[in-house]
Order: sequence, then structure tokens, then C-alpha cells
Amino acid sequence: MNDRVMKSYRFRAERETDWKRLDLIIKRAEKRGVDGLSDEEMAALPGLYRQAVSSLSVARSISLDQNVVAYLETLCTRAYFFVYGTRSRFWERIAAFFARDWSAAVRAARGPTLLSFLCLFGGALLAFFLVLGDSEWYWTFNGYGDSRNPNATYDQLRATLYETETGIVDMLSAFAAQLFSHNSGIAIFAFALGFAFGMPTAVLLLYNGLSLGSFFAVFWQKGLAYELTGWLFIHGVTELFAVILAGAAGFMIGGAVAFPGQRSRMESMRQEGETAAMVIIGAVVMLFLAALLEGFGRQLITSDTVRYAIAGTSLVFWLGYFYLPRRQAGDARD
Repeated sequence: MNDRVMKSYRFRAERETDWKRLDLIIKRAEKRGVDGLSDEEMAALPGLYRQAVSSLSVARSISLDQNVVAYLETLCTRAYFFVYGTRSRFWERIAAFFARDWSAAVRAARGPTLLSFLCLFGGALLAFFLVLGDSEWYWTFNGYGDSRNPNATYDQLRATLYETETGIVDMLSAFAAQLFSHNSGIAIFAFALGFAFGMPTAVLLLYNGLSLGSFFAVFWQKGLAYELTGWLFIHGVTELFAVILAGAAGFMIGGAVAFPGQRSRMESMRQEGETAAMVIIGAVVMLFLAALLEGFGRQLITSDTVRYAIAGTSLVFWLGYFYLPRRQAGDARD
């Protein structure tokens, strides 16, 4: 047996007991969580981890058996997440998302959010003034199947804002599900198209803005702007905010592709994508809430005052939730 083989044998024999003990502790933690470890095991874990890392460094430098090197790499990686990583339960992660991560991601996307807002409401203003000047523009931005068009009378338009059909409640849950499916599809589409330098995202936002502005102009011409605003924004504050955030997420991806800086485009997309993913996941949650408000609240609540109150409360809540400064977890511990 040559000197290298003897050295390898002694190296493994002297340290294998500690490796096995660390492996046993990690297996127990993986099955039961860190709370399942005894005080003795918790105290021993950092020291055993450092020993394993040291052994891995030595094993790599003297080119021992590659199976030993692979074993130590795996062992050290598994141990790292228990020594330094944050291991939280599913519900703790959900709570952290709503308490901190989502709002932080939205605040980090202020620029893309502003751009998304301008695309949506810029299109709405453009269509609004075009239709006011010439009602024929309405047909350019909307289809012919909707009865709420320039040819409708005041009474016909007003009737759509104060539905009194007795059997409507039976259809509301299906209606809400349909709305959520449709709106979340638009939001995800706006996000997914961002990779093409954000241009398709901008077009999609502009198109939806044109449709919204032309629709509003029809009611404005008939003197129903006040009533329509309450009917629309009882859910529209949450829905349009979600669409704007979805567009912002798409612009973040587009910006990462177009302006990677010193990073590669893939690395730039990966880093921006982590924040954008937080934004779009939250936007889908908002669209679910908007679908409930639209499917139930808008149809069952016919008081303009209550509609405006809900819309105003929604706006104040979302602005406060996303943009008011708050203490971070680290600050609280300090």
C-alpha cells in the first residue's frame, strides 16, 4: 500500500465518525425539523459542520477518493441550510409574503409601475377624448356585441348600472370565477410578454386602456359619469391596480433584457425575475379579490355612496399597504 493510499485511509478513519454523526443529525432535522433535535445535537451541529467543511477542503487539495469528496460536498450542502439557512414552514412563508416580501417587491418596482400606469391610463385618456369628439371612434376600440354603446339611450345605460334581476344571485359565483379567469389571464399575459423588451406588454396595456376610455366616454356623453365611476371602481381600483402591477412585472423583465448592464442577459433576467415573480403572484391575488367584488359587491350593492366608499377604502388600503414605510424584521430584532 503506497503512501497516498495510506494517507487517504487514515484521513477517512480519523474523521468518518464525525461525518456519520453529522449525517444522522441532518437526517433527523430533515424528517422532524430543527425543533426535533435535542439540545446536545443543536450544540454539536455547528462544530460538526465546520469540521466537515474543513475535511472537504483537505480532501479536494490532496485528491483523495472522489466518492469521499462527493459525499462531503453533499453532506456540507445539506448541513449548510440548517446552520445558516432560514427554514420556515409553509404557512410562515405565506405570512412573510403578505407581511413583507410582496410589498417590498412592489416598492422596488416604482419606475416600471409608473410606466405601466401611464400606458394604461394614457390609452384611456386618448380614447376618451377621441370618442367625445366623434362617437364613431367607439367602434374602433370595442366590438359590436356590447349593448352599452353610443346608440344606447340614457335609460338603457343606467339600467345596466343598477341590476335588479331577482335571479342574479344564483349566477354570481360562476360569474366571479369567469372574471377571475379572464383578468388573471390578461395579467399573466402582460407579464409573460415582457421578455420581448416590454413592447408587447405596453401594447396590451394601451389596448385595454383604449377600451376602458371609450367605454367611459359613452356614459359621460349621457350624463352618467358619476354613476359609472362608482359602479366601475368598486372593483376597478383593485383590478386596475393589479393589471398595472402585472404590466410593471413585464416591464421589469423587458428592462433586464434590454439593459443588462455589466451582467449577462440571463443573469439580469434571473435577478429581476425574482422580484417580478413576487409582484405577479400578488397581482393574481388582487385579481381574485377584484373578481369577488365585481361578481358580488358590484351586482348586489346599488348605492352610489356605498360603492364610492368601498372604492375609496380599497385605494387607501392598497396605497398604504404597498408604499407606507414599515419596520423590517431585522429592525424589530434590534
